[in-house]
Amino acid sequence: MRRHGTGYLRTNRRRLVGVGLVALLALTGCTSKAKGKSADDAAKGSVAAVTLAPADKAADVAVSTEIGLQVSGGVKVTSVDLTKADGSKVTGALRADASSWVPQEPLDYATAYTATVAATGDGKTVSATSTFTTMARPGDDIRLVAEPRFDGGMVYGQAMPLVIEFTNGRVADKDRATIERRLFVTADPPQPGVWHWDNDIQLEYRTQEYWQPGTKVKVRLGFGGLPLSNGKFGQRDWNINFSIDTVKRVIEVDNVSKTLAARQDGQVVNIFPVSLGKPSKPSFSGNMVIMSHNEKFIFDSSTYGVPANSADGYRTEVQYAERLSYDGQFIHAAPWSVADQGHNNVSHGCVNVSTENAKWIYDWVKIGDPVIVKGTEQHLDQGNGWTAWDLSWEDFAKGSALGAAPAASAAPKPS
Repeated sequence: MRRHGTGYLRTNRRRLVGVGLVALLALTGCTSKAKGKSADDAAKGSVAAVTLAPADKAADVAVSTEIGLQVSGGVKVTSVDLTKADGSKVTGALRADASSWVPQEPLDYATAYTATVAATGDGKTVSATSTFTTMARPGDDIRLVAEPRFDGGMVYGQAMPLVIEFTNGRVADKDRATIERRLFVTADPPQPGVWHWDNDIQLEYRTQEYWQPGTKVKVRLGFGGLPLSNGKFGQRDWNINFSIDTVKRVIEVDNVSKTLAARQDGQVVNIFPVSLGKPSKPSFSGNMVIMSHNEKFIFDSSTYGVPANSADGYRTEVQYAERLSYDGQFIHAAPWSVADQGHNNVSHGCVNVSTENAKWIYDWVKIGDPVIVKGTEQHLDQGNGWTAWDLSWEDFAKGSALGAAPAASAAPKPS
């Protein structure tokens, strides 16, 4: 069937304030606040320097701000302390490239903070301090939903992508890199991964290959208070934890043979006859992912504008349904098409199997398992569901606003 339940997952810098304090140190190795040395001197290594942002006495700072860091003269950042006026400390971590220190949570609105940074190297020690105040709570925000769900702790199939959808506004091209830099993914064991923008409201994250069995994934969507170019701000941060199953499952559907093959850890464990979409409403070919599975589900053509009581309309309850696309292609039990299964395509786009076979599939699969459909008249559109695996790794990485895919996790390292 087509276009059932279209509402699924569709509930539809201010700035780092400019360069701040610079503490300078003569190469005697003594701690001091040397004066009269130029930036050129620092660049040549005659002085050690650490520069941080926001600048001292900066106001109206975004609560998503990071402590920007620049060092020279052979020193490296060794500590970052961020405290509120009451003395309470903020926890955080350095980015992998040490370009900034990222608070673990958004800062409080309308609150004063003091950042103190120390850097050492070659017998030299230098520090800098900045006190700044964050902005008042904004009145206009942009919201998101995500998969996996925020409650966390679930176990998913090997192809499970991270999927973010912005529900009350579209993202301008100029904001994409800003948003990506605030999306932190840490995998154990580490695996290269990258974000890809399907369109201006959805982006997905995947690894180069399917997740390794047993992978533990921690995600921070550091969106709270993030300023965007349209004057809106991210509503809040989200944290997601999930795991990948130790068993690798793949479903392969072939329109030529009209069969569905279930593979587990590389071996075929079952083959079922299927009926796919008729020529006027073909099933999609492509690399898909099981987005949900329901013991019972109601297909209703009125959800996409075709009255259920019209000639092309329907309202049918089905059993054992696994969603493959936003516009309503599923694998599901279809006892009415058993005679055609393995021979003729008669569905509205879904993969029809018998009730007994649908029950076996339902009990076997997990959300996040890959489904590969071959040989139909129409290919899956990018963004119509979780389509991260329907592109090559190279093409998928091109959809990132940050450029080439990283060699490892982009998450900050503990300080």
